[in-house]
Amino acid sequence: MKNYEPKRILTGAEIIWECLIIEGVRTVFGYPGGAILPTYDAFYKYRKKIHHVLTRHEQGATHMADGYARASGKVGVAMATSGPGATNMITGLATAMMDSSPIVCITGQVPRHFIGTDAFQETDITGAVIPVTKHCYLVMEINKLASTISEAFYLARTGRPGPILIDIPKDIQNESVEFEYSNKLIQIPGYHLPPNPPNHHIIKVIKLINEAKFPIIFCGNGVILSGASSEILKLAEKSGIPIATTLLGIGGVPDSHPLVLGMMGMHGHSWVNHAIQEADLIIACGMRFDDRVTGKLNTYSPNSKKIHIDIDASEFNKNVKVDISVHSDLKIFLKELNPYLKTHTHKKWLRKISFWRKESHGRDVLNRKHKVLMAAEVIREIWKNTDENTVIITDVGQHQMLEAQYYNHENPRTLLTSGGLGTMGFSLPAGIGASFHSLENEIWIIVGDGSIQMTITELATAVQENSNINIAIINNGYLGMVRQWQEMFYDARYSETPITSPDYVIIAEAYGLSGQRVTSFDDINSAIKKAQSINGPAIIEFIVEKEDLVYPMVSTGADLNDMVQRPKKDYNLKSDNKKELLN
Repeated sequence: MKNYEPKRILTGAEIIWECLIIEGVRTVFGYPGGAILPTYDAFYKYRKKIHHVLTRHEQGATHMADGYARASGKVGVAMATSGPGATNMITGLATAMMDSSPIVCITGQVPRHFIGTDAFQETDITGAVIPVTKHCYLVMEINKLASTISEAFYLARTGRPGPILIDIPKDIQNESVEFEYSNKLIQIPGYHLPPNPPNHHIIKVIKLINEAKFPIIFCGNGVILSGASSEILKLAEKSGIPIATTLLGIGGVPDSHPLVLGMMGMHGHSWVNHAIQEADLIIACGMRFDDRVTGKLNTYSPNSKKIHIDIDASEFNKNVKVDISVHSDLKIFLKELNPYLKTHTHKKWLRKISFWRKESHGRDVLNRKHKVLMAAEVIREIWKNTDENTVIITDVGQHQMLEAQYYNHENPRTLLTSGGLGTMGFSLPAGIGASFHSLENEIWIIVGDGSIQMTITELATAVQENSNINIAIINNGYLGMVRQWQEMFYDARYSETPITSPDYVIIAEAYGLSGQRVTSFDDINSAIKKAQSINGPAIIEFIVEKEDLVYPMVSTGADLNDMVQRPKKDYNLKSDNKKELLN
């Protein structure tokens, strides 16, 4: 006779925590408020099974969940109350949506009988987030709560990952029901994962690869999301084809590999963009052909056949017309494809790319003599002082592009950055979130003086949790990338781009963490080593040249290989930034 296990009667609030535990969630980022209060009250009995991180802003909670998801590949979870709590999450949801990051946000809502009455802190959050989520739910029946949470996690992590929002009225959180969490196969009308690739696709792809003389592989974010790093390297090594990466694809293949060229696009390496424009075959793996990587569309890689492999069929021919579109999980397709490939070397093609690389090297800012500190030098020295498992989280702007150019990544999920939305303020909370997965790995947040001030309140969260993060503030006294555009396209009219900063060393002291300031190249290494020796968060402010530009740059509407290069003549600095920023 089987032992009888009585079914449990739980409140909706308790069901939320039970479901999270079943889904393997061990960390939740959030901020309590009236409409989510029953759930936070129920958390008291679950606090030994799940760690809750009290953030200082709901946007920060969403970015932390996102950072955790990107670092781990698991679903990140954030919570907030109704009204402003929920709407503060929208930027984080949009950030996750653009970069295919799996997060689940749970928000409280006013009781059902108040919905539609403009009650205190009532907002139609599901209506608001439809454009920036993979899916969203308003739970109106207690007996559908558990199945909704189960379905939300399934949607977040399968197919092309993305953010899900679940809005739960307060009275449902208080209501009780018999708890049952189904382990049945989830089937959602209209939602289908791609089938295994048909053989005719493999035959067509092999034919194009065998015929190509100047081929190139694109490594996008999908390589990391599908775990296809080894498969894409096998494709490259067997066929002798070089690899270019998108910003979000960095780390998908090792930068040190001889076939890896580096980043493409607006601020990509010049030899990469030249190779794309000269290519006769592009194999695009898990990427979107967005405007930052294509330049002028009607002249983009004009002589190439194009193969696009992606798990999201909506990306096919959206921006760039392709010859073969393969709707498949990338890892599955490449496993099927690789055994049939012939061995090639493409020595002539690689020599041509090598020539372009050597020509560009003379324009490198690291080859110049400077009186002041350059942002690229700071990033290069951080790279020299860290290992291949170090996780870098960048914010948005010049420092973001310089990190992509001057920090070499060897492993997936070691560069976390907001690519699609370009969200300033992303890096600090995302880095805190990442620290809850990368417990043994060194973590560096590289952030500008504009970006850090957007979410600087989360320093309190970092101290509260004793997060293992080092924060490198690249302070040039400007909103640097916007100023660069003003210099290049608006006759150097710096309208509202000069920005002041607080004393970050004093700010660090006020929050209770270590703070340093560096103004010369000779002091970089000692400051990095001091930060690394601290058990907990640390800040280094680097005072860098004010008016440096990120080169190369493809102007809006220009051909991809029509790049503005750093001048060959000695680079004349326009200002001594130290005195201006320190006074």
